[in-house]
Amino acid sequence: MSRLIQNSIRNTLFRLKPPPSITLSSTLTNNLSTSPEPSPEPPLDETSQSSAIWNVIIGRAGDNRVVSEDEVFHRLSDDPLCKKVNLSDTLLHKLLHRFRDDWRSALGVLKWAESRKAHKNNPTEAYDTAVDILGKAKKWDRMKEFVEKMRCDKAVTLNTVAKIMRRFAGGGEWEEAVRVFDRLNEFGLEKNTETMNLLLDTLCKEKRAEQARAVLLELKAHIKPNANTFNIFIHGWCKANRVEEALWTIQEMRGHGFRPCVISYTTIIRCYCLQCNFIKVYEMLSEMEANGCPPNSVTYTTIMSCLNAQKEFEESLRVATRMKRSGCEPDTLFYNCLIHTLARAGRLEEAERVFRDEMGSVNTSTYNSMIAMYCHHDEEDKAVELLREMESLKVCEPDVHTYHPLLRSCFKRGDVVEVGRLLKEMVTKHHLSLDESTYTFLIQRFCRADMCEWAYCLFEEMISQDIAPRHRTCLLLLEEVKKKSMLESVERIEHVMKTVKLTAPVK
Repeated sequence: MSRLIQNSIRNTLFRLKPPPSITLSSTLTNNLSTSPEPSPEPPLDETSQSSAIWNVIIGRAGDNRVVSEDEVFHRLSDDPLCKKVNLSDTLLHKLLHRFRDDWRSALGVLKWAESRKAHKNNPTEAYDTAVDILGKAKKWDRMKEFVEKMRCDKAVTLNTVAKIMRRFAGGGEWEEAVRVFDRLNEFGLEKNTETMNLLLDTLCKEKRAEQARAVLLELKAHIKPNANTFNIFIHGWCKANRVEEALWTIQEMRGHGFRPCVISYTTIIRCYCLQCNFIKVYEMLSEMEANGCPPNSVTYTTIMSCLNAQKEFEESLRVATRMKRSGCEPDTLFYNCLIHTLARAGRLEEAERVFRDEMGSVNTSTYNSMIAMYCHHDEEDKAVELLREMESLKVCEPDVHTYHPLLRSCFKRGDVVEVGRLLKEMVTKHHLSLDESTYTFLIQRFCRADMCEWAYCLFEEMISQDIAPRHRTCLLLLEEVKKKSMLESVERIEHVMKTVKLTAPVK
């Protein structure tokens, strides 16, 4: 979890006293005002060492000020416990992943690792991660410095190039992504079908299929496309909702001697599903079977998910029956979708049977579907039992979405005490970060519970994490704080709405 998120949640939920206008029970006050007790000295396993290092960096930053990479480096270098840490490649990877949203701390950790010569035998993975973190933060100059350093050390790999291209394209700098391809020879890499496809895939995923097409037309005289090249374009055109171009690409693919595969067809089926054109979906299924390319579990799950989104649960179950009759082997994603469909169709016993008897393996999404099902049908005790089972079996870990239905049930029955307990459990027990959807949900629910002071605290923390609130969230909160004559809050929200690039309202 990033430094700012950890501190913000602690400040908001554990240290701040409820505003004077809120009347809360003593239990909730205790839940939300008590800081977590300090943990005993952890054993020297990698997870505990990671937490100890994290505490050295974060524990002294209670004022939420930005910590520079040099300060992080000096803290780690001077700390007696950190000097005893066995900084393996695995531990370094965990630390960089933990600070993936805090580029200064990530670079400080990497500098400390370099001073310890912790990754002298395998520096590329750590450098790749640092490049990715800098790209995510759009620190282009620093990212280029890192890449230049890697080039001099001959440490640039195809994976490095992929991260650079994708971060540039994702940040709206697609021309820079093309320039990286042009420089491949400088990095000791070859311009071939694989690297060309990497560039095309990057552009298509960022809805730049036309630019990708222009690149292909320029390069194909020197670099031969393969089947994957055409699948990339099928995906790109479908992502841009231009299914006719995708169908034309299928014909072009055949013209080059390649047969469309299940990926090609499933991509187009997904596009038709998003258009709610299920007549075309079933036509495409029949075409797949006629051409000797039977649909797989992903194909059927895609169709079921889109039918579920349209609340066509019985039709979705008919698709599941069609899949079973075809002899297609189901996977975990299909079962997760089936459980969700059965739950929404009100068939709880069938969903439980699939969960307990049919599934060979489960994941977090499986448990999330079951927990959501129980909460939806007001069987919260069973939902909590599943959460505890999840924790005890340790087959998979809870995420923020595991808690959403539980929190929703608490708000539904007006149990703000349990809301506080669950939020505390999320942060201190499972080290979960609040994302945009969770912040939005909590702000809306606190407003509806006539607790807009708490909603406003979460709004401020959301802004401090550089998470842009939705326009409708701002309007809801603004209306509530006006009712309570919270004039400073009114001015602050109006200022944010004018200066911060808000997430567009949901239509």
